[in-house]
Amino acid sequence: MKHLSRRTFLRGTGAVIALPWLDAMTPAFAKAADVPKNPVRMMHVYAPSGMITQYWDPTTTGRDFEFQRIMKPLERFREDILVMSGLSAHETGAILGEAGGDHCRAVGTYLSGVRLKPTLGADYRAGITADQIAARTLGRETKFASLELACEDSRTVGDCDGATCAYQALAWKSPTEPLPPEINPRLLFERMFGGMNVKADPKERENQLLYRQSILDLTLQSTHSLQRELGADDRRKLDEYLTSVRELEVRIGRQETDARQMIPAGTSKPEGIPATYAEHARLMFDLMVLALQTDMTRVGTFMMAREGGVRPYPEIGVPEAHHAVSHHRNSPELIEKVTKIECYHLEQFAYFIERLKSVREGDGSLLDHCAIAYGASMGDPNRHDHSRCPTLLAGRAGGRIKPGRHVAYQAGTPISNLHLTMLDVAGVPTDRLGNSNGHLDFLSDV
Repeated sequence: MKHLSRRTFLRGTGAVIALPWLDAMTPAFAKAADVPKNPVRMMHVYAPSGMITQYWDPTTTGRDFEFQRIMKPLERFREDILVMSGLSAHETGAILGEAGGDHCRAVGTYLSGVRLKPTLGADYRAGITADQIAARTLGRETKFASLELACEDSRTVGDCDGATCAYQALAWKSPTEPLPPEINPRLLFERMFGGMNVKADPKERENQLLYRQSILDLTLQSTHSLQRELGADDRRKLDEYLTSVRELEVRIGRQETDARQMIPAGTSKPEGIPATYAEHARLMFDLMVLALQTDMTRVGTFMMAREGGVRPYPEIGVPEAHHAVSHHRNSPELIEKVTKIECYHLEQFAYFIERLKSVREGDGSLLDHCAIAYGASMGDPNRHDHSRCPTLLAGRAGGRIKPGRHVAYQAGTPISNLHLTMLDVAGVPTDRLGNSNGHLDFLSDV
């Protein structure tokens, strides 16, 4: 009959582990109105360099739509997915007379709806993004106001396709403060659970790793004390959660000592970065699941890769850079290659959805208490078409979203309307976001 605080932690020397929601965190004999509600988490997952829309767009609306080739990995989650068409980023992303920088505009304006200042210098100016508006409010309750993750490094200085590389950031805390994403699983793990100076140079971090224990070993006494106070169901939940933490530690350590070099000749693999894209993406997604599950954060962004990036995917038969094949010039061979990349990205996102759905929370799953957008700021990458943005939404946001459908909105509807509405369902109502002109209805078949 003991009541645990939602902010109970497992503590050890240099380590602090947040806990997932346990039944013991509900006050004994509490009335239904007094039981804390599971928070809604808001996340945006960004797909770079557009999408081959003929392999994305459903041909019918409503509940019985057919999953096209790129979205096929999500078909088993039909009842958890809301597909949206008709959304556009043309007003903020398109060239409109500027000389270049289209890829930077695509990502730099995606979550703000604010057109970027054309520049190659340090006088850049964008707009505060939807995730950071949410972080200002929701971050008061969590360890991290937000987490920004990616699977490909983006330099923040210099010329990126005719615009400053600072515009490669998806999240902006203010018009002049981009938030570079973390790409290293080890550094993210240490940031979340403590135990290492993440700002140390690589050699110092290596020495720290030689002498440090597992995060779970450091908190062993605290863990045993807590387990004695829990009921059988909570002990099972705690064991499953700690097993996930342990498995992540092992996987990260294995990647750091992995001798495989599945990377292009002449380039080096940053310390802690897995050799294959799939393992990298899944490690980062697993860490995000833990962050959401333990309420370390309720806001996140995830870039599947860099916008206009040069990463090849030899493991799926695409040795060329993503950006290069995205300009397919209607070549069937290149269209096939870029489609393979887009399918590959969706497979990793499907893994994320599966993990969220497997975590029990309250009367449903962790996914049920999330609003997670997946999308791109371009349709056909060959033409840099910003008027048909491939978009879907996963989760129910605690009942505020009605998934399991394809909804077609009026062509040209600003994609900022989606991000504005996501703020509402996350509990951060906002009147306007960039070029938004209204809210979307997630509960009807408009």
